[in-house]
Amino acid sequence: MTKRELTQLRRAILASQGLHKPNPFGKGKRAVLATVEKLGYIQIDTISVVHRAHHHTLWTRVPDYQEKYLDRLVKERKLFEYWFHAASYLPMRDYRFAIPLMQRFRERQSPYYNVDQKILNHVYDRIKIDGPQKARDFQAPNKKSGGWWEWKPAKVALEKLFMQGELMIAGREGMQKIYDIKERVLPDSIDTSMPDPLEYARYLVETHLRAYGVTNVKQITHLKKGKELRKNVEDILYEMTRNKEVQEINLDGFPSLYAYSDLLEKTKRKTQAGIRLLSPFDNAVIHRDRIEKLFGFDYRIECYTPQPKRQYGYFCLPILFGDEFIGRIDSKAHRKKGELELIHLHIENTKYDIKDWLDPFVESVNRFASFNECTSVSITNVSPGSLKNTIMQAFPK
Repeated sequence: MTKRELTQLRRAILASQGLHKPNPFGKGKRAVLATVEKLGYIQIDTISVVHRAHHHTLWTRVPDYQEKYLDRLVKERKLFEYWFHAASYLPMRDYRFAIPLMQRFRERQSPYYNVDQKILNHVYDRIKIDGPQKARDFQAPNKKSGGWWEWKPAKVALEKLFMQGELMIAGREGMQKIYDIKERVLPDSIDTSMPDPLEYARYLVETHLRAYGVTNVKQITHLKKGKELRKNVEDILYEMTRNKEVQEINLDGFPSLYAYSDLLEKTKRKTQAGIRLLSPFDNAVIHRDRIEKLFGFDYRIECYTPQPKRQYGYFCLPILFGDEFIGRIDSKAHRKKGELELIHLHIENTKYDIKDWLDPFVESVNRFASFNECTSVSITNVSPGSLKNTIMQAFPK
């Protein structure tokens, strides 16, 4: 693949992800729904050194994003929470494709959800009779009191009933899930028939082609076990390639990639220059080997790495400039004092002069500070050090 073809491929990938221009999905609540439907899922994460990943990922694509938009879409039953490859918000239209995993949870015993059946019955019946409940609603009034109704088994029961599909998440208070029985959350219009294995595999293939532009079998089956699923995915891609719906793209040292046949034709425009600070759990960077191969950016999240072994920092955000990654930034929102701290800014792509990206970088960081309820930006460290003074001067106190 030539350099020009690789650049065109990158642009197509970013366009599929909604990272090629401002307001790719419009504005407001409808844009949030359009984003989730295009990407297939938005990963939920609890880490809050900056705004949580699900809000960050949506804000990146919907500049006027507000948390209330996501909350309303859940209450309006247009989105639901379940598992994709991790805890996620998913389009309600795709509910039936979560049913196979729910069925597997009902059929197997998991050491993570080891709880007595009478506790499951108690928790389910209480919610059915008393209405939606949070985990803390099951805490015993007297912490010294024991018995099967105590909080920890009830919490496990809630999650097991949720994973089995008997309970759904009706909303949240902060990060506290509000559980309700499925019949009161799931719209009557939703198809609840079990997809057969080929239907499920086709759903995965089409979701990945739509969301990522370019994909492969490994990515489509990421954290989804089973030789049958892999074979079905391979068969569907073969059929779509034979029918010329899909084209196969080969890169040296990388498994075959697939894209809709008209993808590159539809994406001729240059990615608009600008800086985007991505969440570590953003859909665009969640497949690390793909980003390394296609964009030359070796990215790993280090919050799960012991501090002495961290190279870049606890929660580094990839920095996307146009259609290239130029570095990463470890940051923390000190909300009480209204300050976004750039703990360590790492600029790794020396192809560009600082004058090329400094203004959009400042604009993006200031917007990100506001998103994180901060009114000022402080800079602790910059690599290479020769850039530090220039960058610090761009953020006057």
